[in-house]
Amino acid sequence: MLIDSHCHLHDRQFFTEDAAKLAVKEAHDAGVEKIVCIGTDPLDSMAACDFASQNDGVFWTYGVHPSEWKTWQKEGIKNTHKLVAIGEVGLDYHYGTDDRTEQIQLFNEMLQLAKDMNLPLSFHIREAFDDFFGVIANFPEVRGVVHSFTDSKKNLKKILETTDFYVGVNGLATYSTLPTPPLERILLETDAPFLAPMPYRGITNEPKYIKEIAEWLSAKLGQDFDTVAKITTKNVTDLYQL
Repeated sequence: MLIDSHCHLHDRQFFTEDAAKLAVKEAHDAGVEKIVCIGTDPLDSMAACDFASQNDGVFWTYGVHPSEWKTWQKEGIKNTHKLVAIGEVGLDYHYGTDDRTEQIQLFNEMLQLAKDMNLPLSFHIREAFDDFFGVIANFPEVRGVVHSFTDSKKNLKKILETTDFYVGVNGLATYSTLPTPPLERILLETDAPFLAPMPYRGITNEPKYIKEIAEWLSAKLGQDFDTVAKITTKNVTDLYQL
């Protein structure tokens, strides 16, 4: 069994309802038994909730992406059916730091929300690891995954040595020189519709392609495919209580 721990099938900018339902079926046919749809703002999170409620093997998260900090109004989450995490949340300074104060404030509130609800988090961190480590130091009990890690060996080492967080590995790893985490700390993800793995780079990504990422990781780590599937599935099952 494989699990796609991070995708956006519910986003109608990229998938029609029929296309999304077909993608779920094709993923199941390919051995991807569970899929987690990730929220990026309050409305998008509710769309993920609705999609999960209508499809077997699909779960959802509630999140406010750092670039969407203006959308957060401290509203309670009314529906928790199939809700498995808070995310994606975090810090993103790729386009500048003019809103750094607002991003950090939102991140603190999302961490507190996860703590209050006893849920893990899916972290979106881009070019902001110094502040990330500073903020999470105030929440030592939180659990989570650093989604789509694209930073340095130094920061990967710090994640592995100073936190219990998992690290998301997706199609980007199949055509880049990113550092590879140890298998016991990896969650497989597609981030569909983005970041399709080789040999599908450049087309719309889908959860069924998690198998290609697992095969790449198997070759990279010198582990057989079944071991990669078993351990990464256990990792996401343990984190998200699937």
